[in-house]
Amino acid sequence: MTRPKLTLFIDVVSPFAYFAFYVTKHSLVFKDCDVSYIPVFLGGIMQACGNTPPIKIKNKDNFVDKDRRRHSRQFNIPIADRVPDGFPAFTLSTQRALCAVAITVPAKLSDAISSFYHAYWVERKPIDDLTVIEAALGKVLGKDLTQETMAKIVTPEIKKHLQSNTDKALAEGAFGLPYFVATNAKDEKETFWGFDHIGQVCEHLELDRSKGLGVKKEEQGWRAML
Repeated sequence: MTRPKLTLFIDVVSPFAYFAFYVTKHSLVFKDCDVSYIPVFLGGIMQACGNTPPIKIKNKDNFVDKDRRRHSRQFNIPIADRVPDGFPAFTLSTQRALCAVAITVPAKLSDAISSFYHAYWVERKPIDDLTVIEAALGKVLGKDLTQETMAKIVTPEIKKHLQSNTDKALAEGAFGLPYFVATNAKDEKETFWGFDHIGQVCEHLELDRSKGLGVKKEEQGWRAML
């Protein structure tokens, strides 16, 4: 039988895209699914859709921050109590760096995403700073590959790659992140937006969410989704 497939569009600036990434990467629920991660520029998506950032909407800004902490507790996802200074970061170079990794060493992409998310959302480092980007890559790629990757950030190839990824997300219907494109074993495709829809993602992919109930560190989160 064909394995279900899940594409997750991410930008390091989004805490809820971080949650979606963390759970799809680490939870047993998604071990029976082929997951692909695609770096996009959230700022470009928001602008193309005329979407207003949540932090600029009265009352929603406070709610979203409380919801961020609530989801992190329920799924035991490491995250700082306070948002990083200067949030939201301008992540154009950050996302280009991930595109460079995707092209140069694709097998390391998910580890690079993990390193970036940890630097920004756990250590609260300015992930739009090139020195922070380089240090986060260094933990995954080593010195030589990191230097090669950093040199590619400003190249037309990488700029075009990020734009193409962002256009692809828009073509799939994205207006914010996280955005999921889920194709089940019957080759039926559905799209979903938001970490709070991850239960519906599992339902469409026919994944066994009960596997998460047997893991103490994420059990509370999956019970909240059921």
